[in-house]
Amino acid sequence: MARLRTIRVTRYVTPLREGGSLPAIVEADDEGMYVLKFRGAGQGPKALVAELVAGEIGRTLGLPIPEIVFAELDPDLARTEPDPEIHALIHDSGGLNLAIDYLPGSVMFDPLVDAPDARLASRIVWFDALMSNVDRTVRNPNILMWHRRLWLIDHGASLYFHHSSRWEEDLSRPKQPFPMLKEHLLVRRATMLDAVDDEMSAALTPQAVDAAIDMIPDSWLRGDDATAEPEVYRAAYRRYLRERLAPPRAFVPESARAQ
Repeated sequence: MARLRTIRVTRYVTPLREGGSLPAIVEADDEGMYVLKFRGAGQGPKALVAELVAGEIGRTLGLPIPEIVFAELDPDLARTEPDPEIHALIHDSGGLNLAIDYLPGSVMFDPLVDAPDARLASRIVWFDALMSNVDRTVRNPNILMWHRRLWLIDHGASLYFHHSSRWEEDLSRPKQPFPMLKEHLLVRRATMLDAVDDEMSAALTPQAVDAAIDMIPDSWLRGDDATAEPEVYRAAYRRYLRERLAPPRAFVPESARAQ
């Protein structure tokens, strides 16, 4: 797993008024365009942790996920922003944020027109079940079509349990069911879950899991608590994913039942 690049935001272009986090299209010092996810948005840095860990694990699995980069944001960019909500968001998110490669001209996935084959659908459902992603539904597909190819976006709702108090102490979590899976947009097409299970789990070695988690900046793990110990949370994320990947993987038959 390669190290993430770091870009510096040079221009705020336009907000993407979808969902509650108010991401934005921005321009960076490499002349690229990105979708910026703000550390100061409603779900705070934990949404960035989920976006980073789930996105990089998905890319390790060979799933079509746009490049993820760290994004340095100067809070002074808020100075020329007339919208008070956006002004506050930029100002409060100064420092290290996360950005996703912008796919210009992409369109929202239509399950009636763009339905993937059973193998790809099964790989996506397996991945979302592993990552406890509650946000790949008919209401929020979080899939784009770009150059006639399917792309998975917006993984900030993965690992949703880490918004709970003292989640890092819950040792039963990795084997708990994931009831939201029945709402997954592609679950009815995921007819090859058993066939993809071995290859997907084999690709996620402990080293690959650790590499994704080790990328999380300390400041995102501390949040607003200056006394928090980042390694405690890193260890909890490692334990969750390693134990969830250990056979028997409860989410595989659960996925089949949801289908």
